[in-house]
Amino acid sequence: MAVNFYWLGVSLAISSGLSNNLGTVFQKKVINALPDEAKFFRSLVKKRLWLSGLILQYGLGAIFYMIAQLFIGPALIPGFMASGLIVLAIGSLKIVGETLNKAEFIGIFLMILAFFLLGISELSIDIAHTNLVEISFLIRIIIFTLVVILFSFICYILQRESKRFKGILLATLSGLLFVLSNFWVSPLIGVIAKILSGTFDLGELLIFIISCIILILSNVLGVMTIQKSFTVGQASNLVPIQQVPTLIAPIVIYFLIFLLTPPSIFSIYYLIIGLSLIIISSFLLGKRSALLEEIK
Repeated sequence: MAVNFYWLGVSLAISSGLSNNLGTVFQKKVINALPDEAKFFRSLVKKRLWLSGLILQYGLGAIFYMIAQLFIGPALIPGFMASGLIVLAIGSLKIVGETLNKAEFIGIFLMILAFFLLGISELSIDIAHTNLVEISFLIRIIIFTLVVILFSFICYILQRESKRFKGILLATLSGLLFVLSNFWVSPLIGVIAKILSGTFDLGELLIFIISCIILILSNVLGVMTIQKSFTVGQASNLVPIQQVPTLIAPIVIYFLIFLLTPPSIFSIYYLIIGLSLIIISSFLLGKRSALLEEIK
C-alpha cells in the first residue's frame, strides 16, 4: 500500500473521531437540558442541536470512517478515532468557560504520542486483496462475532440487575456493539464493488446481506445504549469505558482473524504501547466532560 494512501487513511480516521465526538458534545448538551418529565427519544428528535450531533457522528464521521477503511483497514482506525476525546474535553470546557488542567494537558500529549506510535506501526489491513469467502476466514469471523454477541448479552442481563454498575455495563455494551460495527464494515467494503457491478458470487452476496444487517442493528442499538447510559452516569467515565472494547478488538482482528504478520517486531510494541496510552489518555481527558452533566 502506497505510503501516501496509508497516511491519508490515518488522517481520515482521525477526522472521523473528531467529528464523532463533537457530535457527542452536542447531543449531551441537549440531553442535559431535557426536563425530567420529557419523553426521552421523542423529545430528542425535535431538537436541532441533537440532530446536528447525530449527523456529525453518523453522517460526516461515517463517511470519513468508511473511506479510511479502504486505505488502512479495521485494525488501526479505532485507535485513531480516539482523537475525538480531545474534542470532547475542549468542547465541554468551552461550554462552561473554564480551562484545561494539568492532567488534561498530559492526556492530550499522551494521545498525540499514541497517534505517532500507531502511525509508525503500519499495521494496516488490505481489505481489497483479502479472500473474504475463504472457509477458514469465514469460520474465524463467525466465532469472533458470536463471542462479541455473547459478551454483549451478558452485559445486557447484568445491567438489568445492577443499579450501581448500570452505567458502566451499558457503556461496555455499547462499546461491544460498536466492535461489531467497526469490524463488519470491512467485509462490506470488500464486497460492495462486486455487488454493485453484478459480478458477485453467492458467498459475497451473503456477506453483503449479513454485513448490512449487523451494521444497522449494531449502530442503532449502540447509539441507544450509550444515550441511555448518559442518563445514569457521567459521560467523563462512560465514553472512555465505551472505547475500551473497541481498542482491544483490533489486536484480535489483526492477528487472529486476518492472521497477518506485522512489518516488524517493533510494530507490535508500537501498537500495544499506543493503545495503552490511548486508554490512559481517555480517562484523563474524559474527566472534563463531567462538566456537561452540570449544564441545565
